[in-house]
Amino acid sequence: MSGSAADLGGCPVAPADSIWRTPVDTLPVSPHSGAYITAIGADQHLHADFGSGTWNGAPMGIPITVIPAGTPAARVGFDYASESDQGTYPIPDTALIEGGPSSQGDRHVIALDTSRCRDYELYNAHPQGSNVWHAGSGAVFDLHSDALRQAGWTSADAAGLPILPGLARYDEAATGTIDHALRITVPRTQAGYLWPARHSASDSSDTDLPPMGLRLRLKASVDISRLSPNARSIATALKIYGAIVADNGSPWYVSGTQDQRWNNDVLHQLDFITGSDFEAVDVSTLQISPDSAAAHQP
Repeated sequence: MSGSAADLGGCPVAPADSIWRTPVDTLPVSPHSGAYITAIGADQHLHADFGSGTWNGAPMGIPITVIPAGTPAARVGFDYASESDQGTYPIPDTALIEGGPSSQGDRHVIALDTSRCRDYELYNAHPQGSNVWHAGSGAVFDLHSDALRQAGWTSADAAGLPILPGLARYDEAATGTIDHALRITVPRTQAGYLWPARHSASDSSDTDLPPMGLRLRLKASVDISRLSPNARSIATALKIYGAIVADNGSPWYVSGTQDQRWNNDVLHQLDFITGSDFEAVDVSTLQISPDSAAAHQP
């Protein structure tokens, strides 16, 4: 989908037929929706987990580093090497880290090679010196491909999915159109996952808990007409494309980029939305292959 708002540096954040880019506004509600919403927190408020400036001294949001031409391959050691992609990671020593260099959080690194449309993602990333990093896990994604990771494998995210396609970015919000699903976190998940997720991060057998990969949709009845344009573009995306449960964390925290152009007051307009304004969606009819993110288009 050339020229889409989802494009970044001339690269799609996911192929046009990807489940990330597929509308879910006409799909049926999951029969487990009520239980899932209750488990996540029906009275908890939506939160844009990104913005401009800092919070408690740390920059907000997940930064994207565009890899400069000629960046040499870095050596990366992994704690979870058996589920991490091996090979070259041309991540510069100066790559931005989620939460800043002193972060005690997830420390994601998202590095984009726009010449090859390759997305390099690290979890718990720590620079070790010239062209050397250590990370909990790592994954490489061809942004022109719908291939999923090996079943059961994590990525830089608990669900085994790429992070980049699920980030709300200022440049796309400013156009008024975000044409992909967003990444969202929930407090607890069950020991299972739904397509397109590949990995779970729980040992709970409670089927009332949401699984990784669950698609959540803002109800069509929620009035978003009074929101400022940038906030309305995020809410509209949540109605049309929804959000994908990608990690354990705070309830209803939507991910976006670290960007000084965000207006935090505008993002806080989304706070009026609560969990009861969402419903879980059954996307199973969109699946073409369990090993591919390509989706039937409704």
